[in-house]
Amino acid sequence: MVTKSAKSKEKTMPVVQVNLKSGRTVEQKREIVRRMTDALVEVCGAVEERVHVIINEVDEDSWGRGGKLLSDLK
Repeated sequence: MVTKSAKSKEKTMPVVQVNLKSGRTVEQKREIVRRMTDALVEVCGAVEERVHVIINEVDEDSWGRGGKLLSDLK
């Protein structure tokens, strides 16, 4: 018999989006995906295989802070 909490776990599909400035290595992105997944499994009881982590890389000339592009702040 499947319990109600087990059924709800099966149906959950957490999706996390991470916006980062371009320039991270593949190894760094792997580590981000691993840690985000582990956190959702541990804290929320998510099923690892159903956790989605999307990394959006943004160039410095497409990201602004304080009224200026990051590329102009250097």
